[in-house]
Amino acid sequence: MNKQLKALTRTIFALFIVLFFAVTMVQVVQADDLRANELNGRTIKNGYEVERGSILVDGDPVAYSTPTGDSYKYVRQYSAGSLYAPITGYFSHSQGMSGLELAMNQDLSGIGNAQFFTRIQNTLNGVSPQGSSVQTTIQAKVQRAASEAMSELGVDGAVVALDPKTGRVLAMTSTPSFDPNLLSGNDDAEIIANYGQLADEPSQPLKNRAIAGDLYHPGSVYKLIVAAAAIEAGDAKPSSSFENPDKLKLPQSTHEMQNASRTTCGTGSKATLEQAIVMSCNIPIAELAMSMDKNAVPNMAHAFGFEQEITIPLKVTPSASPEPNDQSQVALSSIGQLDVRSTPMQIAMVSAGIANGGTVMKPQLIDKIITPDLRVEKEYTPEQFSKPISEKTAEAVTGMMEKGVSTPEGLAQKAAIDGVRVAGKTGTAENGVAEDGTDVPFTLWFTGFAPVEDPQVAVAVVIENGGGANYGFEGGSFDLPTAVGKRVMEAVLSE
Repeated sequence: MNKQLKALTRTIFALFIVLFFAVTMVQVVQADDLRANELNGRTIKNGYEVERGSILVDGDPVAYSTPTGDSYKYVRQYSAGSLYAPITGYFSHSQGMSGLELAMNQDLSGIGNAQFFTRIQNTLNGVSPQGSSVQTTIQAKVQRAASEAMSELGVDGAVVALDPKTGRVLAMTSTPSFDPNLLSGNDDAEIIANYGQLADEPSQPLKNRAIAGDLYHPGSVYKLIVAAAAIEAGDAKPSSSFENPDKLKLPQSTHEMQNASRTTCGTGSKATLEQAIVMSCNIPIAELAMSMDKNAVPNMAHAFGFEQEITIPLKVTPSASPEPNDQSQVALSSIGQLDVRSTPMQIAMVSAGIANGGTVMKPQLIDKIITPDLRVEKEYTPEQFSKPISEKTAEAVTGMMEKGVSTPEGLAQKAAIDGVRVAGKTGTAENGVAEDGTDVPFTLWFTGFAPVEDPQVAVAVVIENGGGANYGFEGGSFDLPTAVGKRVMEAVLSE
């Protein structure tokens, strides 16, 4: 009998230990994550009882709370509507949260650990609860230039601008955008209807194309990574030359690769790596990639950030650069096709790393957290993300990119800015063939930075469905995103 009682006692004790551990995990360890979960309805409802902190751009509120006089007490408003929607996201008591409203919810709603003693003090003093404000790194002038440039073209796509030296996000747009005010009122039926309409839009305005979504084939902007991998490993230099046919039959395949021009890369029997970058030729790049270890390029892509989890603090969908199975895949991957896919944020990181002497800085969208009594609660400092290439390699790649802008044969020459040395690279990615046998419109890219001697901005621009037969397979493939990139760089340099 005593033996059975001992066993029962030990079992009950063990269950209490398990229960204590589970309660501790929920109430202490997981508390912040549970509060921040976008599906936590209580957090949303409680958030409307607090004067939520503002989201600031250049010190001005672009998202803020105002009193309503009803049971919700406050409502969220967005002063610039769709301009900053890819950054602020929305805060809705029936549809949850997105953007910085979600990523910085604990600070904005005043429930973060750093505000614990402030909450106690406010309770004792009878002060109404308030959240902290979030100062972003966005520059209003640059954000507006990017948004207006895309809107004037009437295209879908995205723009990201970074400070190469610090990783600060200067602009981040996604087109088409949406008005967060449509999702922030206190009429649940109206909000649900508005959300349903936005979600059903074929253009998917709720999708942040700059950092998420379906991702894009990077096309020829990916050639910068191939060049960086080859030069860093000592397998090539800008003057290295390659066979220059107008067609290249891929190994173990019936597929023939062509340059975008459907001709040779220049007029000689050989083409250099520099020519291939400046004129964006496919065949010399494929030949180079096939001469190296088959994992050399994806490894370099990983060093720049591909396949890695990145938060800014918004979550950035990892870009894909899978290891190729054979030489044919090596060739196709080297020109940014096959299974290679990227966000504009990742391509901006590549250019920023080259601009910054081979050092990639961690992208950061937040400058500081400011308490309701205007104290700086937290200030973010620049942080190195990786060092994929040496300064010497970065200089070599930069030189080729600059010639892509400054020489008559360069496809990025539309990015030229008077009196400024600009480095740039265009990209045109094919997206397959439609059911009727016609080419699917291309994805167009531009990435670059300026000034070359003291980089202040690195930019990546992507335009969906912008090339192909509609543009005679040329012209529009280079000019549209390049023109947007130029305007964004000019906006930064005019500060």
